[in-house]
Amino acid sequence: MQKSVKRASETAGLPPGTPVHIGERKTEHVRITVMDYDESRFEEKEMKSAEECFPFRDKPTITWMNVDGLHDLPVIEKIGECFGLHPLILESIVNTQQRPKVEDLQDYIFVVLKMLYLGKGDSEVTGEHVSLVIGCNFVISFQESKGDVFEPIRDRIRTGKGRLRKMGSDYLGYALIDAIVDNYFIILESLGDKVEVLEEKLIGRPAPQTLRGIHRLKRQLLFLRRAVWPLREVISGLERSEAGLIKKATRLYLRDVYDHTIQVIDTVETLRDMVAGMLDIYLTSLSNRMNEVMKVLTIVATIFIPLTFVAGIYGMNFKHMPELEWRYGYVFAWGLMIAMSAFMLLYFKRKKWI
Repeated sequence: MQKSVKRASETAGLPPGTPVHIGERKTEHVRITVMDYDESRFEEKEMKSAEECFPFRDKPTITWMNVDGLHDLPVIEKIGECFGLHPLILESIVNTQQRPKVEDLQDYIFVVLKMLYLGKGDSEVTGEHVSLVIGCNFVISFQESKGDVFEPIRDRIRTGKGRLRKMGSDYLGYALIDAIVDNYFIILESLGDKVEVLEEKLIGRPAPQTLRGIHRLKRQLLFLRRAVWPLREVISGLERSEAGLIKKATRLYLRDVYDHTIQVIDTVETLRDMVAGMLDIYLTSLSNRMNEVMKVLTIVATIFIPLTFVAGIYGMNFKHMPELEWRYGYVFAWGLMIAMSAFMLLYFKRKKWI
């Protein structure tokens, strides 16, 4: 995988509306697929060039054009020129650092989203920049690479199941957004399972690996929050759009997506609070373990202090010490030290210090 072609800082000073790809080149060749349909017919094909897409601009049917790959700027510009996209919109399409947003330009609606995936082994959450252009009879989706969460929608178009073939482009745009939001729940379920596993480790004997797992989970939830939090305004903006592209029947479905978005946000915030609490529990657990160790060492040291005192007295090299000449002096010294130790242990136990 090649690293980013340009960083955002390298575009400083360029004229507004200059499309510059910012982000990683996740695919070598731009792939353009078109699904054209109405209630009675359906057509699906892969285009070899951007020019082959031009005839679909004025068709009375509904056209869904999907573009995989944002680094080939001439292809993006040709599509934008054909469908009358503003230069600032093209700039936002190829800038993968854009936050989710919606812009109503009367002739079409532009939506930016973050499509999230679970990495190999559900270890990491990765994101992809997705842009949607919703027109009166077309929807154009721009993605960074091949592979997405839209396959169930393609199957519904191919088989004619559901309302997709009977509805307009606004409903298709809703369906794509709904597929992205629904995929968030799969990610949240995986993160919730990780939280439960970490909680069990915290209840047992937490290790340094537990702390690394907490920090990794905290990072993933922060990444998810950045992708989801602005989405509430995006869905709300679509629902309140006055351009006439969003029909009344579709607004009801958008309201349902809005409810799902709020649910996702609430779940993310709950998991973040739980992870923050787990970090506090981990630090408290370490502190308690350290206190237990210090407690044992303190008790041992306290017991041996008077014994050291006795041993120090009888270790003095004075000539006239009566006990040194006493036959039972050695036994007496041992008995005295044992009695002192036993008395201190009983005292500590009575005070419930041990």
